[in-house]
Amino acid sequence: MLLVYTASNGPRLQYIVNFFSDELFDRPIRITTSEREYLKFDGPKLNYSRKELCADEFIIYPVNLLFEKDVTRQDISCFETGYGKAFFETGGDFQFDIFAASFYLITRYEEYLPHEKDEYGRYAHTSSLAYREAFLNQPLVNTWLQEFRAALVFRFPGIRFKGRHFENIITYDIDIAYSYLCKGWLRNIGGTLRSILKNEWNPVFERLAVLAGFRKDPFDCYEWLDALHLYCRIKPYYFFLVPKNNSQYDKNVSTSSKRFKELVEYYCATYNVGIHPSWQSGDDSSLLREEIEWLEVVGDKTVQASRQHYIRLTLPETYRKLLAAGIKKDFSMGYGSINGFRASVSSPFKWYDLAKDQATSLTVYPFCFMDANSFYEAKQSPSEAFDELMAYYNAVKKVNGMLVTIWHNSLLGSDKNTAGWSRMFEIFMKEMVYWDAYYDGSSVLRQDVLFTRVLP
Repeated sequence: MLLVYTASNGPRLQYIVNFFSDELFDRPIRITTSEREYLKFDGPKLNYSRKELCADEFIIYPVNLLFEKDVTRQDISCFETGYGKAFFETGGDFQFDIFAASFYLITRYEEYLPHEKDEYGRYAHTSSLAYREAFLNQPLVNTWLQEFRAALVFRFPGIRFKGRHFENIITYDIDIAYSYLCKGWLRNIGGTLRSILKNEWNPVFERLAVLAGFRKDPFDCYEWLDALHLYCRIKPYYFFLVPKNNSQYDKNVSTSSKRFKELVEYYCATYNVGIHPSWQSGDDSSLLREEIEWLEVVGDKTVQASRQHYIRLTLPETYRKLLAAGIKKDFSMGYGSINGFRASVSSPFKWYDLAKDQATSLTVYPFCFMDANSFYEAKQSPSEAFDELMAYYNAVKKVNGMLVTIWHNSLLGSDKNTAGWSRMFEIFMKEMVYWDAYYDGSSVLRQDVLFTRVLP
Protein backbone atom coordinates (compact mmCIF):
# COMPACT_ATOMS: atom_id res chain seq x y z
CA MET A 1 0.00 0.00 0.00
CA LEU A 2 1.13 3.56 -0.76
CA LEU A 3 0.73 6.28 1.87
CA VAL A 4 0.48 9.87 0.64
CA TYR A 5 1.27 12.81 2.88
CA THR A 6 -0.18 16.22 2.23
CA ALA A 7 -0.33 19.29 4.42
CA SER A 8 -3.96 19.84 3.47
CA ASN A 9 -6.38 17.30 2.06
CA GLY A 10 -9.53 18.09 0.08
CA PRO A 11 -12.06 16.64 -2.38
CA ARG A 12 -9.93 17.34 -5.47
CA LEU A 13 -6.85 15.58 -4.17
CA GLN A 14 -8.90 12.71 -2.77
CA TYR A 15 -10.64 12.28 -6.15
CA ILE A 16 -7.48 12.10 -8.25
CA VAL A 17 -5.71 9.88 -5.72
CA ASN A 18 -8.69 7.52 -5.89
CA PHE A 19 -8.38 7.47 -9.67
CA PHE A 20 -4.66 6.65 -9.44
CA SER A 21 -5.44 4.00 -6.85
CA ASP A 22 -8.03 2.33 -9.11
CA GLU A 23 -5.64 2.38 -12.05
CA LEU A 24 -2.50 1.17 -10.29
CA PHE A 25 -3.20 -0.70 -7.08
CA ASP A 26 -5.32 -3.55 -5.72
CA ARG A 27 -5.46 -1.80 -2.35
CA PRO A 28 -6.51 1.85 -2.03
CA ILE A 29 -3.94 4.60 -1.63
CA ARG A 30 -4.31 6.25 1.76
CA ILE A 31 -3.86 9.96 2.43
CA THR A 32 -2.69 11.44 5.71
CA THR A 33 -2.09 14.97 6.95
CA SER A 34 -0.19 13.71 10.00
CA GLU A 35 3.59 13.98 9.76
CA ARG A 36 3.91 11.63 12.69
CA GLU A 37 1.82 8.90 11.07
CA TYR A 38 3.66 9.38 7.79
CA LEU A 39 7.13 9.07 9.35
CA LYS A 40 6.15 5.96 11.32
CA PHE A 41 4.68 4.22 8.28
CA ASP A 42 6.70 1.17 7.22
CA GLY A 43 6.06 1.04 3.49
CA PRO A 44 6.21 3.11 0.29
CA LYS A 45 5.63 6.78 1.11
CA LEU A 46 4.79 9.66 -1.24
CA ASN A 47 5.23 13.23 -0.04
CA TYR A 48 2.87 15.63 -1.82
CA SER A 49 4.07 18.84 -0.24
CA ARG A 50 6.87 21.40 -0.44
CA LYS A 51 8.46 20.14 2.76
CA GLU A 52 10.88 17.21 2.70
CA LEU A 53 10.21 14.89 5.62
CA CYS A 54 12.53 11.87 5.33
CA ALA A 55 15.08 10.17 3.11
CA ASP A 56 13.01 7.13 2.07
CA GLU A 57 10.17 8.97 0.37
CA PHE A 58 9.02 9.83 -3.14
CA ILE A 59 8.41 13.57 -3.51
CA ILE A 60 6.06 15.39 -5.84
CA TYR A 61 6.06 19.15 -5.35
CA PRO A 62 2.46 20.35 -5.80
CA VAL A 63 0.98 23.32 -7.65
CA ASN A 64 -2.05 24.99 -6.09
CA LEU A 65 -4.79 23.53 -8.32
CA LEU A 66 -5.90 20.68 -6.05
CA PHE A 67 -6.05 22.95 -3.01
CA GLU A 68 -8.21 25.59 -4.68
CA LYS A 69 -12.00 25.71 -4.57
CA ASP A 70 -12.76 27.95 -7.52
CA VAL A 71 -12.42 27.36 -11.26
CA THR A 72 -9.96 29.91 -12.59
CA ARG A 73 -7.75 30.13 -15.65
CA GLN A 74 -4.52 28.22 -15.04
CA ASP A 75 -1.06 29.24 -16.15
CA ILE A 76 -0.14 26.25 -18.31
CA SER A 77 3.10 25.87 -20.19
CA CYS A 78 3.68 22.50 -21.84
CA PHE A 79 7.11 20.95 -22.14
CA GLU A 80 8.50 17.79 -23.71
CA THR A 81 9.49 14.72 -21.74
CA GLY A 82 10.88 11.42 -22.92
CA TYR A 83 7.33 10.06 -23.01
CA GLY A 84 5.32 12.98 -24.39
CA LYS A 85 3.97 16.37 -23.36
CA ALA A 86 3.48 17.44 -19.76
CA PHE A 87 2.69 20.60 -17.80
CA PHE A 88 2.71 21.94 -14.22
CA GLU A 89 6.47 21.41 -14.04
CA THR A 90 7.64 21.51 -10.41
CA GLY A 91 10.59 19.22 -9.87
CA GLY A 92 11.01 16.63 -7.12
CA ASP A 93 11.19 12.92 -7.93
CA PHE A 94 8.82 13.46 -10.86
CA GLN A 95 9.17 16.19 -13.45
CA PHE A 96 5.74 17.68 -12.92
CA ASP A 97 2.70 17.59 -10.66
CA ILE A 98 1.09 14.51 -12.21
CA PHE A 99 -1.87 14.65 -9.81
CA ALA A 100 -2.85 18.20 -10.74
CA ALA A 101 -2.17 17.74 -14.47
CA SER A 102 -4.26 14.56 -14.60
CA PHE A 103 -7.05 16.24 -12.65
CA TYR A 104 -7.06 19.17 -15.07
CA LEU A 105 -7.46 16.90 -18.09
CA ILE A 106 -9.85 14.28 -16.71
CA THR A 107 -12.30 16.74 -15.16
CA ARG A 108 -12.30 18.82 -18.38
CA TYR A 109 -11.37 21.83 -16.28
CA GLU A 110 -10.99 24.04 -19.35
CA GLU A 111 -14.61 23.41 -20.37
CA TYR A 112 -15.79 25.28 -17.26
CA LEU A 113 -13.88 28.37 -18.39
CA PRO A 114 -15.03 30.80 -21.11
CA HIS A 115 -14.51 29.10 -24.48
CA GLU A 116 -15.54 29.05 -28.13
CA LYS A 117 -18.43 26.89 -29.28
CA ASP A 118 -18.83 25.10 -32.59
CA GLU A 119 -21.73 25.37 -35.02
CA TYR A 120 -23.88 23.10 -32.84
CA GLY A 121 -23.23 25.04 -29.65
CA ARG A 122 -20.81 22.42 -28.31
CA TYR A 123 -17.38 22.95 -26.80
CA ALA A 124 -15.10 23.49 -29.79
CA HIS A 125 -12.25 20.99 -29.89
CA THR A 126 -9.98 23.74 -31.22
CA SER A 127 -10.23 25.41 -27.80
CA SER A 128 -8.69 22.44 -26.00
CA LEU A 129 -5.16 22.23 -24.70
CA ALA A 130 -4.83 18.75 -26.24
CA TYR A 131 -5.61 20.09 -29.71
CA ARG A 132 -3.40 23.17 -29.41
CA GLU A 133 -0.47 21.15 -28.08
CA ALA A 134 -1.00 18.26 -30.52
CA PHE A 135 -1.66 15.44 -28.06
CA LEU A 136 -5.37 14.96 -28.81
CA ASN A 137 -4.53 11.62 -30.46
CA GLN A 138 -2.83 10.26 -27.33
CA PRO A 139 -4.16 8.78 -24.06
CA LEU A 140 -1.64 11.01 -22.30
CA VAL A 141 -2.83 10.40 -18.74
CA ASN A 142 -2.36 6.65 -19.19
CA THR A 143 1.15 7.24 -20.51
CA TRP A 144 1.90 9.37 -17.45
CA LEU A 145 0.57 6.59 -15.23
CA GLN A 146 2.96 4.10 -16.79
CA GLU A 147 5.94 6.42 -16.23
CA PHE A 148 4.78 7.15 -12.68
CA ARG A 149 4.57 3.45 -12.01
CA ALA A 150 8.10 2.92 -13.32
CA ALA A 151 9.40 5.77 -11.14
CA LEU A 152 7.79 4.26 -8.04
CA VAL A 153 9.27 0.84 -8.83
CA PHE A 154 12.71 2.44 -9.14
CA ARG A 155 12.35 4.06 -5.70
CA PHE A 156 10.48 1.16 -4.05
CA PRO A 157 11.52 -2.11 -5.78
CA GLY A 158 9.13 -4.21 -3.68
CA ILE A 159 6.01 -2.20 -4.42
CA ARG A 160 3.15 -4.16 -5.96
CA PHE A 161 0.72 -3.03 -8.66
CA LYS A 162 -2.45 -4.52 -10.09
CA GLY A 163 -2.35 -6.22 -13.45
CA ARG A 164 -4.15 -4.43 -16.26
CA HIS A 165 -5.31 -5.68 -19.65
CA PHE A 166 -6.50 -4.05 -22.84
CA GLU A 167 -10.26 -3.88 -23.49
CA ASN A 168 -12.06 -3.29 -26.79
CA ILE A 169 -15.60 -1.91 -26.39
CA ILE A 170 -17.74 -1.70 -29.52
CA THR A 171 -20.73 0.66 -29.41
CA TYR A 172 -23.43 1.63 -31.90
CA ASP A 173 -25.62 4.70 -32.21
CA ILE A 174 -28.96 3.88 -33.84
CA ASP A 175 -29.85 7.38 -35.01
CA ILE A 176 -31.91 6.18 -37.98
CA ALA A 177 -32.88 2.53 -37.67
CA TYR A 178 -34.05 2.21 -41.29
CA SER A 179 -33.59 4.31 -44.39
CA TYR A 180 -37.11 3.72 -45.74
CA LEU A 181 -38.95 1.32 -43.47
CA CYS A 182 -41.04 2.40 -40.46
CA LYS A 183 -41.22 6.01 -41.60
CA GLY A 184 -44.85 6.11 -42.66
CA TRP A 185 -46.32 6.98 -46.03
CA LEU A 186 -46.09 10.73 -45.54
CA ARG A 187 -42.32 10.76 -45.03
CA ASN A 188 -41.77 8.22 -47.81
CA ILE A 189 -43.86 10.22 -50.26
CA GLY A 190 -41.94 13.35 -49.33
CA GLY A 191 -38.62 11.57 -49.80
CA THR A 192 -39.70 10.21 -53.15
CA LEU A 193 -40.76 13.65 -54.38
CA ARG A 194 -37.46 15.19 -53.27
CA SER A 195 -35.53 12.56 -55.22
CA ILE A 196 -37.66 13.14 -58.32
CA LEU A 197 -37.18 16.92 -58.14
CA LYS A 198 -33.41 16.34 -57.96
CA ASN A 199 -33.68 13.95 -60.92
CA GLU A 200 -32.25 11.16 -58.73
CA TRP A 201 -34.10 8.04 -59.84
CA ASN A 202 -32.02 5.29 -58.24
CA PRO A 203 -33.18 6.22 -54.71
CA VAL A 204 -36.76 6.26 -55.96
CA PHE A 205 -36.53 2.72 -57.34
CA GLU A 206 -34.64 1.52 -54.27
CA ARG A 207 -37.23 2.98 -51.90
CA LEU A 208 -40.09 1.36 -53.80
CA ALA A 209 -38.29 -2.00 -53.88
CA VAL A 210 -37.64 -1.90 -50.12
CA LEU A 211 -41.20 -0.89 -49.27
CA ALA A 212 -42.54 -3.63 -51.53
CA GLY A 213 -40.36 -6.20 -49.79
CA PHE A 214 -38.16 -6.99 -52.78
CA ARG A 215 -34.97 -5.50 -51.32
CA LYS A 216 -33.45 -5.14 -47.88
CA ASP A 217 -33.40 -1.69 -46.34
CA PRO A 218 -29.88 -0.24 -46.85
CA PHE A 219 -29.58 0.61 -43.13
CA ASP A 220 -30.63 -2.87 -42.02
CA CYS A 221 -27.32 -4.55 -41.20
CA TYR A 222 -28.48 -5.99 -37.87
CA GLU A 223 -28.32 -9.70 -38.71
CA TRP A 224 -24.86 -9.26 -40.21
CA LEU A 225 -23.70 -7.47 -37.05
CA ASP A 226 -25.19 -10.22 -34.87
CA ALA A 227 -23.24 -12.85 -36.78
CA LEU A 228 -20.07 -10.78 -36.43
CA HIS A 229 -20.58 -10.38 -32.68
CA LEU A 230 -21.13 -14.11 -32.33
CA TYR A 231 -17.97 -14.83 -34.32
CA CYS A 232 -15.91 -12.35 -32.30
CA ARG A 233 -17.58 -13.30 -29.01
CA ILE A 234 -18.36 -9.77 -27.92
CA LYS A 235 -21.37 -8.01 -26.42
CA PRO A 236 -21.50 -4.46 -27.70
CA TYR A 237 -23.56 -1.48 -26.54
CA TYR A 238 -26.48 -0.21 -28.61
CA PHE A 239 -27.73 3.34 -28.00
CA PHE A 240 -31.19 4.02 -29.38
CA LEU A 241 -32.53 7.45 -30.34
CA VAL A 242 -36.24 7.37 -29.41
CA PRO A 243 -37.67 10.92 -29.58
CA LYS A 244 -41.42 11.25 -29.21
CA ASN A 245 -41.43 13.73 -32.09
CA ASN A 246 -38.81 14.23 -34.77
CA SER A 247 -37.00 17.54 -35.22
CA GLN A 248 -34.15 19.04 -37.23
CA TYR A 249 -31.56 16.79 -35.53
CA ASP A 250 -33.80 13.95 -34.33
CA LYS A 251 -34.88 11.94 -37.36
CA ASN A 252 -35.28 8.34 -36.34
CA VAL A 253 -38.18 6.13 -37.38
CA SER A 254 -41.48 6.33 -35.53
CA THR A 255 -41.42 4.93 -31.99
CA SER A 256 -44.94 3.59 -32.61
CA SER A 257 -43.66 1.27 -35.35
CA LYS A 258 -44.07 -2.41 -34.50
CA ARG A 259 -40.90 -3.36 -36.38
CA PHE A 260 -38.85 -0.78 -34.48
CA LYS A 261 -40.28 -1.89 -31.14
CA GLU A 262 -39.40 -5.48 -31.94
CA LEU A 263 -35.86 -4.41 -32.84
CA VAL A 264 -35.44 -2.60 -29.52
CA GLU A 265 -36.97 -5.50 -27.60
CA TYR A 266 -34.59 -7.97 -29.22
CA TYR A 267 -31.47 -5.94 -28.48
CA CYS A 268 -32.49 -5.23 -24.91
CA ALA A 269 -32.75 -9.00 -24.39
CA THR A 270 -29.49 -9.77 -26.18
CA TYR A 271 -26.94 -6.99 -25.65
CA ASN A 272 -26.13 -3.93 -23.56
CA VAL A 273 -28.59 -1.16 -24.43
CA GLY A 274 -28.59 2.51 -23.50
CA ILE A 275 -30.49 5.68 -24.28
CA HIS A 276 -29.33 8.07 -26.99
CA PRO A 277 -30.87 11.28 -25.58
CA SER A 278 -32.45 13.35 -28.32
CA TRP A 279 -31.28 16.82 -29.23
CA GLN A 280 -34.62 18.10 -27.93
CA SER A 281 -34.03 16.55 -24.50
CA GLY A 282 -31.03 18.83 -24.08
CA ASP A 283 -33.48 21.72 -23.86
CA ASP A 284 -36.22 19.90 -21.94
CA SER A 285 -35.22 17.44 -19.20
CA SER A 286 -38.74 16.01 -19.04
CA LEU A 287 -38.21 14.59 -22.54
CA LEU A 288 -35.15 12.68 -21.33
CA ARG A 289 -37.22 10.92 -18.69
CA GLU A 290 -39.93 10.12 -21.25
CA GLU A 291 -37.40 8.62 -23.65
CA ILE A 292 -35.79 6.49 -20.94
CA GLU A 293 -39.21 5.29 -19.78
CA TRP A 294 -40.20 4.35 -23.35
CA LEU A 295 -37.01 2.35 -23.80
CA GLU A 296 -37.45 0.61 -20.44
CA VAL A 297 -41.10 -0.30 -21.12
CA VAL A 298 -40.46 -1.60 -24.65
CA GLY A 299 -37.23 -3.37 -23.74
CA ASP A 300 -38.39 -4.55 -20.30
CA LYS A 301 -35.02 -3.54 -18.96
CA THR A 302 -33.66 -0.86 -16.62
CA VAL A 303 -31.70 1.71 -18.64
CA GLN A 304 -28.56 2.96 -16.93
CA ALA A 305 -26.27 3.82 -19.86
CA SER A 306 -26.37 6.76 -22.26
CA ARG A 307 -24.61 8.63 -25.03
CA GLN A 308 -25.66 12.08 -26.16
CA HIS A 309 -27.03 12.41 -29.69
CA TYR A 310 -24.65 14.58 -31.75
CA ILE A 311 -22.37 14.37 -28.69
CA ARG A 312 -24.31 17.32 -27.27
CA LEU A 313 -22.40 17.44 -24.01
CA THR A 314 -22.20 20.59 -21.87
CA LEU A 315 -20.53 20.48 -18.47
CA PRO A 316 -21.81 20.32 -15.82
CA GLU A 317 -25.45 20.58 -16.96
CA THR A 318 -25.65 17.46 -19.13
CA TYR A 319 -24.15 15.11 -16.59
CA ARG A 320 -26.31 16.50 -13.80
CA LYS A 321 -29.43 15.81 -15.89
CA LEU A 322 -28.27 12.26 -16.58
CA LEU A 323 -27.63 11.60 -12.91
CA ALA A 324 -31.06 12.97 -12.00
CA ALA A 325 -32.57 10.59 -14.57
CA GLY A 326 -30.90 7.55 -13.02
CA ILE A 327 -28.07 7.10 -15.53
CA LYS A 328 -24.99 5.34 -14.11
CA LYS A 329 -22.72 5.13 -17.19
CA ASP A 330 -22.16 7.69 -19.93
CA PHE A 331 -20.28 7.18 -23.20
CA SER A 332 -20.33 10.79 -24.50
CA MET A 333 -16.80 11.87 -23.54
CA GLY A 334 -15.34 12.58 -26.95
CA TYR A 335 -15.86 15.05 -29.76
CA GLY A 336 -18.54 15.05 -32.44
CA SER A 337 -16.24 17.00 -34.74
CA ILE A 338 -12.91 15.17 -34.60
CA ASN A 339 -11.53 11.87 -33.35
CA GLY A 340 -9.23 11.82 -30.35
CA PHE A 341 -9.13 11.68 -26.56
CA ARG A 342 -11.22 14.57 -25.25
CA ALA A 343 -10.18 13.88 -21.64
CA SER A 344 -6.71 12.60 -22.67
CA VAL A 345 -7.41 9.24 -21.04
CA SER A 346 -8.46 5.76 -22.20
CA SER A 347 -9.78 4.50 -18.87
CA PRO A 348 -13.26 4.85 -17.33
CA PHE A 349 -13.47 7.35 -14.49
CA LYS A 350 -15.98 8.87 -12.12
CA TRP A 351 -17.25 12.28 -13.19
CA TYR A 352 -16.12 15.14 -10.96
CA ASP A 353 -18.53 18.08 -10.79
CA LEU A 354 -16.13 20.99 -10.70
CA ALA A 355 -18.86 23.56 -10.17
CA LYS A 356 -19.88 21.79 -6.95
CA ASP A 357 -16.32 20.62 -6.28
CA GLN A 358 -17.35 17.05 -5.57
CA ALA A 359 -17.06 13.56 -7.04
CA THR A 360 -20.18 11.86 -8.36
CA SER A 361 -21.40 8.31 -8.95
CA LEU A 362 -21.54 8.70 -12.76
CA THR A 363 -18.92 6.60 -14.55
CA VAL A 364 -17.60 8.12 -17.77
CA TYR A 365 -16.42 5.87 -20.62
CA PRO A 366 -14.39 8.04 -23.03
CA PHE A 367 -14.36 7.19 -26.74
CA CYS A 368 -11.64 8.14 -29.21
CA PHE A 369 -12.98 7.06 -32.61
CA MET A 370 -16.35 7.57 -34.31
CA ASP A 371 -16.99 6.50 -37.88
CA ALA A 372 -19.16 9.60 -38.46
CA ASN A 373 -16.23 11.88 -37.63
CA SER A 374 -14.10 10.11 -40.20
CA PHE A 375 -16.83 10.01 -42.85
CA TYR A 376 -18.57 13.38 -42.49
CA GLU A 377 -15.99 15.62 -40.82
CA ALA A 378 -12.63 14.36 -42.10
CA LYS A 379 -14.06 13.08 -45.41
CA GLN A 380 -11.87 9.98 -45.15
CA SER A 381 -12.00 6.90 -47.29
CA PRO A 382 -12.42 3.54 -45.50
CA SER A 383 -8.68 2.86 -45.82
CA GLU A 384 -7.78 6.27 -44.38
CA ALA A 385 -10.20 5.75 -41.51
CA PHE A 386 -8.70 2.32 -40.91
CA ASP A 387 -5.25 3.89 -40.64
CA GLU A 388 -6.51 6.30 -38.01
CA LEU A 389 -8.43 3.61 -36.15
CA MET A 390 -5.41 1.34 -35.93
CA ALA A 391 -3.29 4.23 -34.65
CA TYR A 392 -5.77 4.61 -31.78
CA TYR A 393 -5.83 0.87 -31.26
CA ASN A 394 -2.04 0.73 -30.97
CA ALA A 395 -1.93 3.74 -28.64
CA VAL A 396 -4.52 2.28 -26.28
CA LYS A 397 -3.10 -1.24 -26.46
CA LYS A 398 0.29 0.10 -25.49
CA VAL A 399 -1.03 1.49 -22.20
CA ASN A 400 -3.43 -1.41 -21.54
CA GLY A 401 -6.38 0.95 -21.69
CA MET A 402 -9.96 0.68 -22.91
CA LEU A 403 -10.63 1.35 -26.59
CA VAL A 404 -14.20 2.63 -27.03
CA THR A 405 -15.33 3.18 -30.62
CA ILE A 406 -18.65 4.38 -32.08
CA TRP A 407 -20.29 2.98 -35.19
CA HIS A 408 -23.55 3.67 -37.03
CA ASN A 409 -25.78 1.18 -38.82
CA SER A 410 -26.36 3.85 -41.49
CA LEU A 411 -22.64 3.75 -42.39
CA LEU A 412 -22.23 -0.02 -42.05
CA GLY A 413 -25.21 -0.96 -44.21
CA SER A 414 -25.51 -1.40 -47.96
CA ASP A 415 -25.96 2.26 -48.91
CA LYS A 416 -23.82 2.93 -52.02
CA ASN A 417 -22.57 6.20 -50.50
CA THR A 418 -20.83 4.28 -47.72
CA ALA A 419 -19.39 1.44 -49.80
CA GLY A 420 -16.31 -0.11 -48.18
CA TRP A 421 -17.08 0.90 -44.61
CA SER A 422 -18.71 -2.38 -43.62
CA ARG A 423 -15.74 -4.30 -44.98
CA MET A 424 -13.31 -2.09 -43.10
CA PHE A 425 -15.28 -2.66 -39.88
CA GLU A 426 -15.42 -6.42 -40.39
CA ILE A 427 -11.66 -6.60 -40.94
CA PHE A 428 -11.10 -4.55 -37.79
CA MET A 429 -13.36 -6.81 -35.73
CA LYS A 430 -11.85 -10.06 -36.95
CA GLU A 431 -8.28 -8.87 -36.61
CA MET A 432 -8.95 -7.94 -32.99
CA VAL A 433 -9.82 -11.58 -32.36
CA TYR A 434 -6.55 -12.76 -33.92
CA TRP A 435 -4.26 -9.92 -32.96
CA ASP A 436 -1.85 -12.38 -31.31
CA ALA A 437 -1.05 -13.77 -34.75
CA TYR A 438 0.20 -10.37 -35.88
CA TYR A 439 1.72 -9.17 -32.64
CA ASP A 440 5.31 -8.14 -33.16
CA GLY A 441 6.43 -8.22 -29.52
CA SER A 442 6.51 -4.46 -28.91
CA SER A 443 2.84 -3.82 -27.97
CA VAL A 444 2.14 -2.62 -31.50
CA LEU A 445 -0.13 -4.38 -33.95
CA ARG A 446 1.56 -4.91 -37.30
CA GLN A 447 -0.52 -2.48 -39.27
CA ASP A 448 1.16 -3.30 -42.58
CA VAL A 449 -0.12 -6.89 -42.41
CA LEU A 450 -3.63 -5.82 -41.47
CA PHE A 451 -3.88 -3.08 -44.04
CA THR A 452 -3.16 -5.38 -46.94
CA ARG A 453 -6.19 -7.40 -45.93
CA VAL A 454 -8.41 -4.33 -46.16
CA LEU A 455 -7.23 -3.27 -49.59
CA PRO A 456 -6.10 -6.34 -51.55
